Amino acid sequence: MLERIVVDEAVRELRPDFAVLVMTAEGLGNGPSDEVGEGWLAEAAQAADAGDPHVEAWREAYRAFGAKPQRTRPSVDALLRRADALPSINRVVDAYNAVSVEYALPIGGEDLDAYQGPARLVRATGDEPFDVIAGGEPAVEHPTPGEVVWRDDQGVTCRRWNWRQCVRTRLTEDTKNGLFLLERLEPYPLDRLAEAGDRLAERLRAISPGVRIQTRLIGGR
Repeated sequence: MLERIVVDEAVRELRPDFAVLVMTAEGLGNGPSDEVGEGWLAEAAQAADAGDPHVEAWREAYRAFGAKPQRTRPSVDALLRRADALPSINRVVDAYNAVSVEYALPIGGEDLDAYQGPARLVRATGDEPFDVIAGGEPAVEHPTPGEVVWRDDQGVTCRRWNWRQCVRTRLTEDTKNGLFLLERLEPYPLDRLAEAGDRLAERLRAISPGVRIQTRLIGGR
C-alpha cells in the first residue's frame, strides 16, 4: 500500500517543497475517547502556537490553487484556533489531533479498509465525487477544477489538500487499520516531521500495543 501512494507532478509543480510522511497502522483497537486522549489534547493545547510559520505556509499553498484560507482553513490552522476547546472524537482521532496541534502539522487520519485503490494527491478535474452529510442526509459534492485533493479510485477522500475529509473513509471506533498523512511545507524541518511521526506512532502503540506501523516519506529535500 505505501509504495503505491503518489503525489502527482501537477502538485509538485505547485509546491515543490511539499513532503508527506505516510503511515499505516494495522491492528488498531480504537474505541470511545477516554481520559488518556483528553489528557493528550489538553497537553497539546498548552504547546499550541497559532503563529507558527507553517500555518502561513499552508495559507499560501491554498491561495496558489484558488482557495480562500480565511473561508476554508487548512486543517492545522482550524485546529490551532480552537486548541483550547477541541472536542474528543475517539481514541485514535484524539491521538492524531493532539500531535497535529503540538507540532503545528496537518495530519489526516483515514480508515484504510474503506479505500478503493491507493491514495494519491492530485489536482482535481472537478467531476470527482466527494461524499458528505448535508442537512443530516448523505450527499455528493464535487471539488473545484484545479483544487488539490487526496483521492482513491472511487472519489475524493479529502478536499482542499487537508481541509475536509469525506464520510466514506473517516476513522470510526470500529476502524482496525488506519492510514495517516502528515503533511509538510517549507520552512518546516524534515527532522521535526519525523519527530511528529514518532510521537504519533508512540500514541497509537499506547492505544493498541500490538499495532503494526510502517512509514514512508514522499518528497522532501
